[in-house]
Amino acid sequence: MRSPFQLLLDLFDEPKPVPPLPPDPRPALALDDAVAPQGFRHPQANREAVLGKVLVGYHFRRVKRRTIGFVVGPEGLTVSAPRWVPLAEVDDAVKKKSRWITNKLSQARERGERIEAARIEWRDGASFPFLGEDVIVVLDPRHAFSEAGAMLNTDAQALPGVPRCTLHVGLPHTAQPQQVRDVVQAWLMRQARRIFTERLDHFAPQLGVRWTRLSLSSAGTLWGTAQRNGAIRLNWRLVHFRMAVIDYVVAHELSHLRVMDHSPRFWETVATVVPDYEHLRGQLKDEPLPPW
Repeated sequence: MRSPFQLLLDLFDEPKPVPPLPPDPRPALALDDAVAPQGFRHPQANREAVLGKVLVGYHFRRVKRRTIGFVVGPEGLTVSAPRWVPLAEVDDAVKKKSRWITNKLSQARERGERIEAARIEWRDGASFPFLGEDVIVVLDPRHAFSEAGAMLNTDAQALPGVPRCTLHVGLPHTAQPQQVRDVVQAWLMRQARRIFTERLDHFAPQLGVRWTRLSLSSAGTLWGTAQRNGAIRLNWRLVHFRMAVIDYVVAHELSHLRVMDHSPRFWETVATVVPDYEHLRGQLKDEPLPPW
């Protein structure tokens, strides 16, 4: 048995070298496997699933319906199921839809990034789309414009690639971003009502229908609605798009006054006045708009 004195000496001895470990015969871990999987998480996520290499946190709800439903929105995946469906069956359904889910989530994330990139800093020199063209905001405190506090100027001699339209806003250069945004929005809504009225009057006789009332909407995802009594509701933000896209939405809603569904007969009705509606419909879905 070693004495306490010998143990103390051992503490100050140089440590003996440790032999190196033998090489690991297993192949090195690929970088894609070494990092954490890409993830999508709904703000109200209460269940998770690993779909391939993607971790998906989704919002699960029990609702009154006959089948399991899947909805991918800006916030992520929502799964709805009847109360009698066991969780194991829900998990299995999620895995079977894994390719569709991950593709839709990736598209939603990409679209969200594009929308965020389109966000406008409301100040002198800001740019926003109007009828498919960029318009530059010019704060002009010398004038109090009668047309919703702003006036559009067009330079027909503008160089290619340079915005030819400026919106002169009757505000001082010290105006707050909220003030600039409100004046521009008021001007856009006024233009929207004028343009929509003109296009409704243009297409209604061609479709053999009569509209009775126009109201403007600020809905986040709904571009328009039509009621049997002829009332039309259109999203004012449509004025960001070029006129052909606006025409498609106007013709779409007027066609509902003849066919109140989305049957083949409805799309045939739309095609009588907007033959390339499928192309325009795609632009309506794909082009990001500045968030308001």
